[in-house]
Amino acid sequence: MYVAKNRTNISIAFGNRLRELRQQRNMSQEELANKIDTPISQISRMERGEGNPTLHTLFEISTALKVDLKELIDFNHSI
Repeated sequence: MYVAKNRTNISIAFGNRLRELRQQRNMSQEELANKIDTPISQISRMERGEGNPTLHTLFEISTALKVDLKELIDFNHSI
């Protein structure tokens, strides 16, 4: 089904973007998880494209990484 494939592509693109921004800041998954008060397994799942963060979590991640929310979700070039 096309929609499911598209959702998967978006999740993977977001995960790649999250990993890229986190690594640019020399931050481990554990450090990010602690900053946003979530299990490290959730960060790992998001980076693998297996987890879909809530809007609240997206805001928390953008704050922890010190980027605008729009920069966090600017992954259209990756799809």
